[in-house]
Amino acid sequence: MKEIAARDAKNRFGQLLDAAQSTPVRVTKMGRPVGVMMSIQHYERLRGAAWERLTATMDALGEDAAGSGLTETGLEALLADES
Repeated sequence: MKEIAARDAKNRFGQLLDAAQSTPVRVTKMGRPVGVMMSIQHYERLRGAAWERLTATMDALGEDAAGSGLTETGLEALLADES
């Protein structure tokens, strides 16, 4: 992954945007990583992949809960219990 200091990123923002179109660029401040600049296409792919993993996990948990006998009514009771 390419890397650029925050000061350089500020001073050469156009070049940073161009570089981020081909690969994510780590931005550092005082030698410590503080952010990443990436293309919108890369971001959308990551966001989509995370959403797919979350959906699959939720589906699997729902199936496990149903298999263990948890019903909508039972879930509502658990969520309403403040103890």
